[in-house]
Amino acid sequence: MKTCKDPYERFMLHHLQYYGLFAGRDTPFQRSFSPDRSWEKVRRSRHSDIFPDSDDSGSDPADDDTQTRRMLFSRPPEQVRVRSKQLVFDFDGDRPKPRLSEPRGLFAILSAAASHQGVRWPVECQVIKDEIRHIEWEPAEPEPFYQSTGYEQMPMPVGEGRGKVVFCIDSATKSPFYTRSRVGGSRAPAKGPAFCEAGGDGTALAFESRFQSGNLQKAVRIGVYDYELTLRTDLYTTKHTQWFYFRVRNMKAGVTYRFTIVNLMKSRSLYCLGMKPLLYSERAARDQGAGWGRVGSDIKYYRNQSEHGGQALYSLTWTCQFPHEADTCYLAHCYPYTYSDLLRYLTAVTSDPATAVHCKLRVLCRSLAGNAVHVLTITSPSSSRAKRAVVVTARVHPGETCGSWVMQGLLDFLLSDAPDARLLRDTFVFKVVPMLNPDGVVVGNYRCSLAGRDLNRNYCTLLRDSFPCVWHTRNMVKRLVAEREVVLYCDFHGHSRKNNVFMYGCDSKNGAAPRLQSRVFPLMMSKNTGNQFSYKSCKFKVHKSKEGTGRIVMWKLGITNSYTMESTFGGSTLGSRKGTHFSTKDLKSLGYHFCDTLLDYFDPDTAKVHQCLMELKTLLRQEIRQKLGKEVDSEGLSSVSLSDIESSTSGSNSTESDGLPVHLIYGAQKVTKCKKKHLKTRKERNRLRQHQVQSTVPKIIHQDIKAMYLLPPLR
Repeated sequence: MKTCKDPYERFMLHHLQYYGLFAGRDTPFQRSFSPDRSWEKVRRSRHSDIFPDSDDSGSDPADDDTQTRRMLFSRPPEQVRVRSKQLVFDFDGDRPKPRLSEPRGLFAILSAAASHQGVRWPVECQVIKDEIRHIEWEPAEPEPFYQSTGYEQMPMPVGEGRGKVVFCIDSATKSPFYTRSRVGGSRAPAKGPAFCEAGGDGTALAFESRFQSGNLQKAVRIGVYDYELTLRTDLYTTKHTQWFYFRVRNMKAGVTYRFTIVNLMKSRSLYCLGMKPLLYSERAARDQGAGWGRVGSDIKYYRNQSEHGGQALYSLTWTCQFPHEADTCYLAHCYPYTYSDLLRYLTAVTSDPATAVHCKLRVLCRSLAGNAVHVLTITSPSSSRAKRAVVVTARVHPGETCGSWVMQGLLDFLLSDAPDARLLRDTFVFKVVPMLNPDGVVVGNYRCSLAGRDLNRNYCTLLRDSFPCVWHTRNMVKRLVAEREVVLYCDFHGHSRKNNVFMYGCDSKNGAAPRLQSRVFPLMMSKNTGNQFSYKSCKFKVHKSKEGTGRIVMWKLGITNSYTMESTFGGSTLGSRKGTHFSTKDLKSLGYHFCDTLLDYFDPDTAKVHQCLMELKTLLRQEIRQKLGKEVDSEGLSSVSLSDIESSTSGSNSTESDGLPVHLIYGAQKVTKCKKKHLKTRKERNRLRQHQVQSTVPKIIHQDIKAMYLLPPLR
């Protein structure tokens, strides 16, 4: 069989023909080839593969180019079947115009069925294979706060001495710092959930928390229906116990169980103001369509007699009854929203042609464990060069799940067919990062990432590899500010000590009007959500300890309207909703009200903005009169320091989570330990050598004498 003289040219011809790019046109690239008869045979053999409808039997090789051109360009577009998907033909009358197709999205979204398998965990974490999913549900009536009676019990911790451990998992910190990750966590098979109850009577509850966002370290049975619970601190830290989420099985219906969490670290909590824990029943979801609901009686949050590292510990105790016998139930601090929940939502958004046309999904970066941090660009398909930008982020603190529900409400509205949503897409370019800390969400942390640090104190970091999520977010915003005007930034959070929804902003120091400008948007938000949003709880002071937060860093980049929106874990104390918990529907409605307020704030008719500025000046004069005891007019407001009349933001103190990442600190300590030993002086070396010789000579003499006695007798 005759073969080609130049194998490289043969390979290139195969390659071009396979992708439909070698169509016989007289191009400079083709003129550089000098194919012989063997190439023509190859072309004829591949021609039928590229154009299966053609019949080239008996054709002359010299006419192949003409036939190919005629077949490729004389057919209607719908009849041209080229194997390549990279080449698209536009027809201007009868004249074809080839062009490259649009590139595929630079991301890889898992399917809904495979979202669990693609999640990366630290290799120390044991993970069960069960897929945990919950239905969304709205109660018929808002669920009321718990009303304290003053006679609630306050059990003190008794520990394992007087109780029996029924559930205890490895703390997942065999290594004191993060080393590497793996899909599905540890390779070791996960033991059964009741493995600590060997020899028990079988009546104890079966606990489990080794799933996404789960958090329960240990359960001790101290009575027939009484359990003492210990939460796991954030991985690679000794702090931050607030978030809990675990599964319970083997319960009895109609029996009152008591649960007491004994290692909480905050001195104040919404449980003191009437908040109840959440319960989810799988049987109720299956039979009645009911989802998460507030439960609990005899609820008390109090200081116990224990300490951890010199810090006082607090307990949360409550009683509840399970609705069904031998059910599978879950208890949680707030409505869970896992990383897999986000992946399923993003998959649905990008798979729906009606929403995908307005939305482009990309991977902003990979987290420390290798999980994808996604960014959505939402705008109308028309030219976006003259549009201003809005940046929205959420879940930098993994335990603040209400931020994800607000984010989902915002995305649902922005991608809808509502006239206001279309107007927003025509006016703005939205950059949305729905989950800034996927690693913390996966492992069930409350505040930190796998670096053992609070990401919302590290937006100024230069350590890209240690804090990739916030580093790339800040870098994205810097590029965006250089391209177009960014008119607003907002980071969605949750708050564990105050009810209602409120904002933290940044006051300017240049005159009264510019200082008050940043307060207009929160005031408008309070008017649009009267029974949920409290303007009185909003703060605008820029604290030095908070200079690493996203709000202040983006403000220093030039974004005047830079906010943190705090949504309570509890509920409302305002209007018709006073004394009731927020549901997931309430939280998602905040996303809609946020979009509605954007339209009001950036309305070409500035009447609403001027009205709010006048109202703010009146409120500010009243506050100055109450706190400073003096009267000022509108012109005198610019001479008053707003920091004198505004209290702290009362946010969480994360100073213990500041500093270098834990893995870098331990790495530096390891290098320090491996330093070369200090060299001894000559006098010290001589003295040491003399001592070694003196201690060795008696041993040699003793061994020689012993050897003489062991010699066999002479014959």
